[in-house]
Amino acid sequence: MQSALIVEDLPDIRAWLAGVAQAAFPGLAIEAVGRCDQAVAAVQSASYDLALVDLGLPDGNGTDVVRALQRVQPKCLPVVVTIYDDDDHLFPALQAGAFGYLLKEQPQEALVAQLLRMTQGEPPLSPPIARRVLAYFASEAGRRASLVRQLEDQVRLTERETEVLQRVAKGFTLPEIAQQFGLSRHTVADYIKQVYRKLNVSSRAEAALEAARRGLVAP
Repeated sequence: MQSALIVEDLPDIRAWLAGVAQAAFPGLAIEAVGRCDQAVAAVQSASYDLALVDLGLPDGNGTDVVRALQRVQPKCLPVVVTIYDDDDHLFPALQAGAFGYLLKEQPQEALVAQLLRMTQGEPPLSPPIARRVLAYFASEAGRRASLVRQLEDQVRLTERETEVLQRVAKGFTLPEIAQQFGLSRHTVADYIKQVYRKLNVSSRAEAALEAARRGLVAP
């Protein structure tokens, strides 16, 4: 990580988020703005590796900034940092392309630790958000049981791929999974890639959905 955009309208919180980002990624060059229009303009004129985006902004919703980043800078990783933990805010942000979703109520060290998971290619999710995503998709799975059975007949995972999927859904990090199996990180990363490809998913949240549908994790 070399550069980051922080989108937050409150100056104190903006400075706090800058400290969080720099603690996670020392030497990070940071640009901070307080409005959607400023963020969209910044996205058009400079490139970023990371964006920390608040949802409640004076001139709009941070989800619009996430969409702009996905459209203009698809390699940038946008992470929502907000006070909202409800479905009406969470799922539109994820659908817009947010790579992670963190709650401001957490202490700085927790946010830093969650951001550091990005170095392993894992989305930073606050624990309540991870549980909400899992519970939501688990309930959806119950209403789609017939379709799930059809999909499972079409997509078969090996025993090891199934074990990897289960651990991904439970929130284990890539190094933790590698240690559990006695494998290298690169080998586990290949397994995860194969699982994502077979299931046609691209995120931990979608993988958790599939794991819940297959009865690998409890709601």
